[in-house]
Amino acid sequence: MTSRNTPPGPAAGVRGTGRARRAGARVVGGIGTSPEKRNHVVASTPDLPVSVRGLRKSYGSVHAVRDVSFDVAPGEIVGILGPNGCGKTTTVECLQGLRRPDAGEIAVLGLDPRTQATALRRRIGSQLQDSALPDRIRVHEAIRLFGSVGSSPVPVDRLLDDWGLTAKRRAAFGSLSGGQRQRLFVALALVNSPELVFLDEMTTGLDPAARRETWRLLERVRDLGTAVVLVTHFMDEAERLCDRLVVMLEGEVIETGTPAELIRRHGGGITATFTADGVEVGLVSGLPGVRSVRRRAGSLEVSGEPEALLHLGHALVGAGSLPSDLRVRQPSLEDAFFTLVGEGSRGRPGDGAGSGDPGSEGWATAGTREGVA
Repeated sequence: MTSRNTPPGPAAGVRGTGRARRAGARVVGGIGTSPEKRNHVVASTPDLPVSVRGLRKSYGSVHAVRDVSFDVAPGEIVGILGPNGCGKTTTVECLQGLRRPDAGEIAVLGLDPRTQATALRRRIGSQLQDSALPDRIRVHEAIRLFGSVGSSPVPVDRLLDDWGLTAKRRAAFGSLSGGQRQRLFVALALVNSPELVFLDEMTTGLDPAARRETWRLLERVRDLGTAVVLVTHFMDEAERLCDRLVVMLEGEVIETGTPAELIRRHGGGITATFTADGVEVGLVSGLPGVRSVRRRAGSLEVSGEPEALLHLGHALVGAGSLPSDLRVRQPSLEDAFFTLVGEGSRGRPGDGAGSGDPGSEGWATAGTREGVA
């Protein structure tokens, strides 16, 4: 999509002409079940849909992205996480050729987005954070319009059905709810069966049922071999969908790994909360595997390694105390995330003025975003 308030045409919005598909190949949500390989113009990283090394981008004195490096493998969903203004959106815009980086080595589907953006956009799909269409365009018209730039677009009815928009087929864009618009933008990103998809906050504005259905469809897209780069603020979404995560802070990559790896490294261990008569902090604070013990409103909260639960149970039995209201919480991706980026990022509002990621704030006005006419 284009910058804020700029109605896009096919070349400036959701991009990607489809891969040639075998006759009769079934498609799901815009991706064919029988993808065919194509020759890449640049063969520096022929097997990786995305390879970026040392990416840098500044806006005057603001260093939005500095020394970002990561890869995306075929059939992999890679999530980019980070607090508002950390450079996530600027990074993915550089990868799509929408912004020109100051430095770095970039190969996307074997192409350099800085010099081969037009060829690249025929092969990718994109749903940007700030997206817009003319208010009067109808849903089926938008799908046909974006499909017209591809060689073998997904049938309109199938796309409408997959993304829950059949009842809104003839509805004008301006009449759609926020969630319906979001589903339409994701559908447009997939209409031409792209080899690589960029999704920026794809489930913002969706209700819980629509979010889960979107996740299910995206998993099917991934299972068909399509690579996905997903920018999200939702930890449950990242943990459910992403094969690997890239965590950014102040324009830099500070950690990478699978969700399970990040939880194991930075999640902080398990937490057991219970009430037990006569049990004091000193009884459990020195047990093996226990990291911390706090008393909260008459209950004890014990945090530590999984082995701490075993030793805690033995200690309570030895003290003749039976715990009540026992609750055990496993570490989560959210715990790991805030350990990495700091508690100061918790509860921040959406990207706005003053953050370090102009690409996510709409700083570029109509006609000024690089690579967009």
